[in-house]
Amino acid sequence: MTAHAVLLATSNPHKLEEVRAILAVADIAVVGLDTLGSVPPEPVEDATTFQGNARIKAVAYATATGRRCLADDSGLEVDALDGAPGVHSARYAGLGETRDQRDQANNEKLITAMKKIPEQERAARFVCCLCVADPNGDVIMECRGTLEGRIGHELRGTNGFGYDPLFVLPEGLTSAELSSKEKNARSHRSEALRVLMQDLPKLMLHSGR
Repeated sequence: MTAHAVLLATSNPHKLEEVRAILAVADIAVVGLDTLGSVPPEPVEDATTFQGNARIKAVAYATATGRRCLADDSGLEVDALDGAPGVHSARYAGLGETRDQRDQANNEKLITAMKKIPEQERAARFVCCLCVADPNGDVIMECRGTLEGRIGHELRGTNGFGYDPLFVLPEGLTSAELSSKEKNARSHRSEALRVLMQDLPKLMLHSGR
């Protein structure tokens, strides 16, 4: 890979597309796990924070592949649920074989959990924590982004994944009702990536890898 290229530690094609589009502005090439001849086994993400899980993934994939690696851990925090689903966002319901099935089950569980919560107590936020690790396992950068909103009562919109159809923004649209361009301009992931873009290129060159 070039000095301005990173391996993104995710099997989520939506996430790969989003990160690739945002980092292209900074001339940082992003390659996915599908470019590897052999994909290393997924590490156990047993940290209690998004940042901790991002670090686990970045270090594990970087050392296993010998490539500079970017990993994120992201999810939804709902105030009325004491921060749940939090780090368990991806498998909140514990159901579903495919990504789409899991998303549907997670959203259905969240709708049920929030059924009796009044409008003024439905505040929530998307959180994204990023970590970049070098092949020797050194963490060279970490950052965080958030997007504030509230939980809706029904699914709306088709341009998104995960909890996007339930996440209502201040103007009343759900995250899934935004265009890809609009979402990339304001999402929790784009906020974290903007921080990363400011310093990552020079950190990459300084690391000498």
